[in-house]
Amino acid sequence: MPDSDENSWQMLRGYEPFSLCDWPGMTSAVLFFGGCNLRCPTCHNALLARHPEKFPALDKDDILRRIAQNRKWLDGLVLTGGETTVLPGISLIVQDLWKTGLPLKLDTNGMRPDIVRAALKFAHVRMIAVDIKGPWEMYPKLSGGAVSPEQARKSIEELLQMARKQPERFTFRCTRVPGLNDKDIRTVASYLPEGLTLKLQEYVPEIRL
Repeated sequence: MPDSDENSWQMLRGYEPFSLCDWPGMTSAVLFFGGCNLRCPTCHNALLARHPEKFPALDKDDILRRIAQNRKWLDGLVLTGGETTVLPGISLIVQDLWKTGLPLKLDTNGMRPDIVRAALKFAHVRMIAVDIKGPWEMYPKLSGGAVSPEQARKSIEELLQMARKQPERFTFRCTRVPGLNDKDIRTVASYLPEGLTLKLQEYVPEIRL
């Protein structure tokens, strides 16, 4: 049975009404969804990713109302987590947010290229921000044993292929977590197609919503 609209929103556990850093150049509201398919030991939002039940679920209608109230000050909406691509019924969430008239940015770890491909069918999904954890061979350690080097390479290369066709809709990032050195960062940068630049992020320890 398809996920209902209400079920699709049940993992919404955090909301930031204004942000100047989550979508560079844009004033955005940020929606935080719980759950993740990785167990990265350096996750900056590990509690939300692994134990979303510890946060109260937010009411969809209330959040949509708050977005509408702030609409004239916002340039876009950011969907983050946790991991957005593991949400049941993510397409229903994207459709609901389309009604706000604001473009969307999705943050993802890149392990569900099928979901990203589906999201790109929505014109208002303007940006996909993909976090590449490190060189392929380091993925088992960096993902907490959730992803093999082969799985990481296959998934990210699918996204890189999409980015070659629509570079304006992708950004690729790497966080300099403990254990990554300059050589590792250069290796990750070499994966990107010509014309795309890897954005390096400094490591931030776990945050609390």
